[in-house]
Amino acid sequence: MTHEQAVAEKLLQVKAIRLNVKEPFTWASGWKSPIYCDNRRVLSFPHVREFIKSELCNVIFETFPDAGLLAGVATAGIAWGAMAADQLKLPYIYVRPEPKKHGLGNQIEGYCEAGQQVVVVEDLISTGKSSLQVVDVLRQAGVEVVGMVSIFNYGFDVARQAMETAGVPYRSLTNYATLIQLALEKGLVEPDQQAILLKWSADPAQWTGI
Repeated sequence: MTHEQAVAEKLLQVKAIRLNVKEPFTWASGWKSPIYCDNRRVLSFPHVREFIKSELCNVIFETFPDAGLLAGVATAGIAWGAMAADQLKLPYIYVRPEPKKHGLGNQIEGYCEAGQQVVVVEDLISTGKSSLQVVDVLRQAGVEVVGMVSIFNYGFDVARQAMETAGVPYRSLTNYATLIQLALEKGLVEPDQQAILLKWSADPAQWTGI
């Protein structure tokens, strides 16, 4: 079993990822989707949490060895970034979607210096829009974004193109294609449902269901 398959198996095991072709979920964007990913759920399962944390650290260490700082994306990436930073003994910050409305009005929480090389830690990448907003905030603060890691990636072309345009290398522990193949092998989806799931991923904005 590959690393990607092992991570996908853990996410399915604790129901952090749910598949339902017959009764699709509705995302905040309004998209109808046969899949819902909630990696916050993993935090409640210590052994799986430890496994995912270790996999994140391995990817950061191997892919971005020059990282001198980790930045979690609020809110779902905060815990994962903090755990990885602790294990890798790196400084840590996290980035809010917008500046606080009170106090110091911070958008970046923690301490960073211009010129530091930072890796952004996300729980998942869908369109890449919210992830790249964080990249913009960090770049405006003068730090150098050397890459991004996430637990899960939907594999949308729009995200890949956005990351390439922004010049942000990224790695994900697992992805949609790996997950669907594993779910098929485990009997969690039927062969005819696999075709529907793959059709959704090709054009999620226009998908309306079966």
